[in-house]
Amino acid sequence: MPENVSICINPATGEKIGEVPLDTVDDLKQAIARAREAQKIWQDMSPAQRARKIIRIRDYLVDNMDRLAETIARDTAKVRLDALATEVFAGVLAVSYYCRRAKKFFKDKKAGIGVLPLINKRAKLIRVPYGVIGIISPWNYPFGIPFHDIIQGLLAGNAVILKTATETLQVGLALKEAVEAAELPEGLFHFINLPGRVAGHAFLENGIDKLFFIGSVAVGKILMAKAAETLTPINLELGGNDAMIVCEDADLERAANGAVWAGFSNAGQSCGGVERIYVHKNVYDEFLSLLKEKVEQLRIGYDSDFEKDMGPIISEKQVKSIKMHVDEAVQNGAVIYAQSKLPDNNTAKNLLPAMILTNVTHRMEVMKHETFGPVIGVMPFSDEEEAVALANDSYLGLSGSVWSKNRKKAERIARRIQAGSVCINDHLMNHGMPETSWHGFKQSGIGHSHGPLGFEEMTQPQYIINDILPGVKRDLWWQPYGKNVYDGLRGTIQFFYGKGLVRRLKGLGPMIKILPRMFKR
Repeated sequence: MPENVSICINPATGEKIGEVPLDTVDDLKQAIARAREAQKIWQDMSPAQRARKIIRIRDYLVDNMDRLAETIARDTAKVRLDALATEVFAGVLAVSYYCRRAKKFFKDKKAGIGVLPLINKRAKLIRVPYGVIGIISPWNYPFGIPFHDIIQGLLAGNAVILKTATETLQVGLALKEAVEAAELPEGLFHFINLPGRVAGHAFLENGIDKLFFIGSVAVGKILMAKAAETLTPINLELGGNDAMIVCEDADLERAANGAVWAGFSNAGQSCGGVERIYVHKNVYDEFLSLLKEKVEQLRIGYDSDFEKDMGPIISEKQVKSIKMHVDEAVQNGAVIYAQSKLPDNNTAKNLLPAMILTNVTHRMEVMKHETFGPVIGVMPFSDEEEAVALANDSYLGLSGSVWSKNRKKAERIARRIQAGSVCINDHLMNHGMPETSWHGFKQSGIGHSHGPLGFEEMTQPQYIINDILPGVKRDLWWQPYGKNVYDGLRGTIQFFYGKGLVRRLKGLGPMIKILPRMFKR
């Protein structure tokens, strides 16, 4: 393989599907320099003007949805319906919402009158783009995950440099084409192909204004330490080990369907997918029976005919990692309660069945850590306290879900779960809802993406403060100092905030005495 080229391989077939030139750190430096010049032009446009250009990307997605879904499926081996629903469709929703909301979000916001002694001061909040932001995105949702950050970053007035995972470079090129459909200023957006082992440090060492990293906890910690050297702002979206709580009064049919969707879509390779299910002991057996039936009906294979429900794993390395978690659990007493069948005449690589494990404990790797594959552990619980304790027994806290017909009870439980988002009678949904934030508690990350909070991450807040009182030469507390100034300021405090009318009125005289000095030369 040429040293200056990355070969793109279909994980399901092993066939070559393309190649992408490998960039250097010098290429990144030049891209940052060009982006910085283009950003000056872009920032001067109003949010409405930027939105009118960015909305063209939605038109491109709609016109090319089938080709994009096929590109994503070939690059990741996921089934095409997953590619269309969770990446292309989610992208269409995102760009529509963000373009519609950008003008309102970036509008200057008046702070109003804060305190009466400073009534002549008026402040407003404005949002200032960082400049050039970098995005390092993963392979599991190579289009959908970076797309939100790209769109919000551009709408905020930033230039954007994207580095996708080496495993999904064809999707990176597809993203580049989609952004170019907006006909943005030359150099405002760049797609860079750097090896993962050097990309993060290269961004941080060459003047990026903010870095958005989506990936593992381990790498996120390394990049955070590196960013600390220059105090470069960094946004981290890291791992998840999501819990699903099924209450005694849940609609078990919907809950079982939801578990299959959130646990096995994208072959379980979702940071916000279901990995742990806790079921009330009174409905535990019934729920497991339903879940077993649905898992065994899943059609596994490479999606060449649109009739598969779950595709292969991204790589042999990931297959080994998933098997290691399952083997360790079984060796320590877990039972493979249910699993889907693999096709008899299978020719696809890296296929694994969807698996349900019972007799699991929190001492097992599959329950302690993110498996990132089609494996779900299921445990019973006795009461609400135990369910919440089990759900929160993790160093990760990305998202979660509660399933109950009693919505008040479900929300009460949801409020106690230590996760960035919690769905009720649904799961893995809010990543596709552009009005909600995507973020985690604990070691699942720092910062936000999506929604208004995502917009905030793309800008720095700045307050502009005006003194609106005409003719004022100095404030009360400015030089020259003197006893009369001290007494006057003391009287001001007493007049506005003293306890009791008599005490407050005693401060009025000294305050009035120093007011004229505000207008004297």
